[in-house]
Amino acid sequence: MSPHPTSADPDLDHDVIIVGAGFAGLYMLHKLRELGFSARVLDAASGVGGTWFWNRYPGARCDVQSFDYSYSFSEDLQQEWTWSERYATQPEILRYIEHVAERFDLNRDIQLGSMVEAVTFDEVHTRWSVGLEGGETLVCRYVVMATGCLSVPKRPSFVGLDSFEGESYVSGEWPHHDVDLTGKRVGVIGTGSTGIQLTTTIAKDAGELLLFHRTPNFSLPAQNRPLDEHFTREMKAGYDQRRKEARTTTRGYPVPPILSGSSALEVGAEQRREVYEAVWSNGGPVFTSSFADLLVSQEANDTAAGFVQSKIRAIVDDPATADALTSFDHPLGTRRPCVDTGYYETFNRPNVSLVDLRDDPIIEITPAGIRTSERSFDLDVIVFALGFDAMTGALLRMDITGEGGVKLRDRWSDGPSAYLGLTMAGFPNLFTITGPGSPSVLTNMVMAIEQHVEWLADLLEHAQREGVHRIEADDTAEKAWTQHVVDISDATLFPRANSWWTGANIPGKPRVFMPYIGGLGTFQQVLTDVKDRGYTGLALS
Repeated sequence: MSPHPTSADPDLDHDVIIVGAGFAGLYMLHKLRELGFSARVLDAASGVGGTWFWNRYPGARCDVQSFDYSYSFSEDLQQEWTWSERYATQPEILRYIEHVAERFDLNRDIQLGSMVEAVTFDEVHTRWSVGLEGGETLVCRYVVMATGCLSVPKRPSFVGLDSFEGESYVSGEWPHHDVDLTGKRVGVIGTGSTGIQLTTTIAKDAGELLLFHRTPNFSLPAQNRPLDEHFTREMKAGYDQRRKEARTTTRGYPVPPILSGSSALEVGAEQRREVYEAVWSNGGPVFTSSFADLLVSQEANDTAAGFVQSKIRAIVDDPATADALTSFDHPLGTRRPCVDTGYYETFNRPNVSLVDLRDDPIIEITPAGIRTSERSFDLDVIVFALGFDAMTGALLRMDITGEGGVKLRDRWSDGPSAYLGLTMAGFPNLFTITGPGSPSVLTNMVMAIEQHVEWLADLLEHAQREGVHRIEADDTAEKAWTQHVVDISDATLFPRANSWWTGANIPGKPRVFMPYIGGLGTFQQVLTDVKDRGYTGLALS
């Protein structure tokens, strides 16, 4: 076999080009190889890992349990890899991804340092041209976008940004060398998962840490711990059953069966509190699974939010700081819940202060630090943890041109639309893994990735077997699915929050609830039904 097998079609460099070398891209490559397709992975980074290659800021770790946030396609891989902690750190996750690439000999078909700039459909020959920075062009039958949902950081745009004379860092573009913050006066802007992880970690070394906070976020205790041999042995022995159960769940992993299915309003206050205490003690982002109605009933949600607020107030010593941290503007769970190890306790440290920006917003970055409307703060370091241009950012920064010269950025000018989160009308043979309209970021991403990859691999195998050369979403089916995604989200509390799930964190981005809220198990039923009915909603020719 040649180092880089090419397509049987001499006019193609490869059957499939995959953009992105994270969890999705690696598994897509592995599956396509098994089916005999020629495939090539392109990634701008200098190493595999995707999100976990770039996000190496202090304290970075996953908020899904490590033994669930891992591939299930290989039993040997499951048995041979041992996780050290319940919630793995970025370095450990990256080592795992690198191990997978080596173990399955994937690296020979991965082209690193390759930034995709343009992807253009050739209607006459039904193929795609993929143009790279530097001028190289590759031609293929299919393109699979495995670009990740959280791969384009939101960059700061404050007035005076370039004037700052200290060090500044964007969390999603953290340098690969060590950054020594010992004894320095550090400002962190942002209180999403990244800001919370950064704050908790940096506070241990910084001389002084100021967290600039505009929107308080619910954060729940991870209850992280090392995984001992006995636990790991039992987990591996039951992996097969756990994975089967995970595929039927909403979140893509089993949750503690405390009182799921019951209403928070149908039990007494004492029983409700016992349930919340049990879930709090168990840890992790599963608090909204305590009762069945927490995400559809404001009254039920208020009981859970009130419990969390009481916990925060019991932890944080300063009443004014506690007030600022608990003045939530959204129902619990309608923005992605954060999990932490000692976040609220951090504000009891003498070197940590909270700067509330709601009534005192940032006016500009100055040479010395940050100026708000009422105060100035001298800083040695500013860390920007502003989140991501989620789900669509990586796709829209490429120049993707489909049938009739239509640009994807123009098609999505009023918000993204995709059939099953997989493909778009007018863009034949182009597919997105965990794209808008799929459960993706509302569930265990690795499980969601495997679900999409396996379904897409079956589709391409079917096309090859039946002599189909062109696959695209039917426009009517795409619109119906996109409307369904919106309709079911509107039946919940989710639209009440300004979240990155709706694009609200990016100025000018259309406000559309992007992920499918029905859950991984329900989505699997949809995918199975579509396939069993001869790939209804897709035009195959």
